[in-house]
Amino acid sequence: MLQTVKLALRITTDAFDSELNRLIAECIEEMTGLGITIETEEDTPTSDQVKGAIVAYCKWQFGSNDEKDAWRGIFDRKLAQLQSMTGYGLNGGA
Repeated sequence: MLQTVKLALRITTDAFDSELNRLIAECIEEMTGLGITIETEEDTPTSDQVKGAIVAYCKWQFGSNDEKDAWRGIFDRKLAQLQSMTGYGLNGGA
C-alpha cells in the first residue's frame, strides 16, 4: 500500500515512508472503527475501493497543499460509499 500512496503523491524518496505508513494505518483504523470491512492480502487491502479511500486520506493529510478540503470531501464520500456497499459495511454487509 505504501508504494501505491507514494505514487499517488508523486513521492520518489523513502524519507517520508514512516509518516506515510502512519497515515495509512490511521486511515485503516478509522475505517474499521466505522465498521468497514477491509480484506487484506499480505497486509495490503485487496479492494480498489478501499485503496482509493486510503489514497484520498493520505492526499488530504500529507504535507500542505491547496486541495486539502477537496481531498477531505473525496475521502468522506468514499467512506459513505464503502459503508453502503454490500461486503464493506457493518459485519461485511450482513
